[in-house]
Amino acid sequence: MIIKTIEVFSVRIPLRPECHMITALGLHTESNYVIIRVETSDGVEGVGEATVSERWSGETIWGAIAILKHILIPAVIGMDPTDIEAIDKKLAWQARGNWFAKSAIEMACWDIKGKVAGKPVYDLLGGPCRGLQYENRFSMGAFDVPRAQQRAAELVEAGFNTIKVKVGGKAEDDIDRVRAVRAVIGSERQLTIDANCGWNVETAIHCINAMEDCNLALVEQPTPDGDYASLARVRRETTPPIMADDICFDLIHAHELIRNECCDVISVYPGKNGGIHRSQQIVELAAEHGIACTIGSNLEYDVATAAMAHLVVGCTNMQVETHPGDSLGPSYHEFSIAKNPLDIQWPYTTVSDRPGLGVAMDWDRVRVAGGHL
Repeated sequence: MIIKTIEVFSVRIPLRPECHMITALGLHTESNYVIIRVETSDGVEGVGEATVSERWSGETIWGAIAILKHILIPAVIGMDPTDIEAIDKKLAWQARGNWFAKSAIEMACWDIKGKVAGKPVYDLLGGPCRGLQYENRFSMGAFDVPRAQQRAAELVEAGFNTIKVKVGGKAEDDIDRVRAVRAVIGSERQLTIDANCGWNVETAIHCINAMEDCNLALVEQPTPDGDYASLARVRRETTPPIMADDICFDLIHAHELIRNECCDVISVYPGKNGGIHRSQQIVELAAEHGIACTIGSNLEYDVATAAMAHLVVGCTNMQVETHPGDSLGPSYHEFSIAKNPLDIQWPYTTVSDRPGLGVAMDWDRVRVAGGHL
């Protein structure tokens, strides 16, 4: 069995108004995705997704389409899609970076491998290591205090026990927002913050220490991408556990985080890491050094969120019970483009036990949501 053809589609999906996201990177009201359909010589279909974000990963929908069609796809045509390591090496050889575009091909190959084996992807990863249903946190935008208070009350009503508040802007505004949310959600729920690289080291230390009375369960990516020394300093000079996300795309980054004693937790997800296999490598390396992992999010849609969910269920060190992640992406958006969407009932995600990723696309709706490029 070999890869015969790969089709590329683009889609644009608006977020539900109440889920609009404000971060240190700006306002996010709609998401662009590249969806691919891989067909094998035996007629088995696999689906993949590139969740692009120019302000975050640097990948655009146009760039992802171009590199897929002209560089990555021609390289894997004729290869065995079930040989994930060979696919991964070929993609790595063809181009540097472009993690989300590469992950679309890689997760489609996992989908095919699972269908051929008659097993869900989490079984191929060694799982299930936990139940198929797990709890998520909710990522709340950097709203003004009145809106943050209202949204926090709504999330408590929806059943969330962990709420993440976006920060990384003006220090005093961030501190006021976090304190306001803590006052609304009470002391029994977990409160985490995420600066998305928006603070410098001095601001990060000031803000985190000023929020000591908020009993933060986790501080995510408080300092700029690539600055391991600053992240390590924040960890030394503040109390809450530190999570690395925007700074950790590949295994080398994970090694540097560990070597520099930068963090207590690493956020992984297949799109950011270039595929499920590469995420699993980071998770296993972190486990060797006593560092927990959890699932992050770039507001993925149906396919990539399914890949994330299989990683959670299939890897022991994805410690979502202690550090809840976010596999809620599809539910933040106005509609689905899948025939059988992932089961998301806030705050829970339930992984399908169907073979492969367990998600089948509604190709007619994919075309309506974007276009066939």
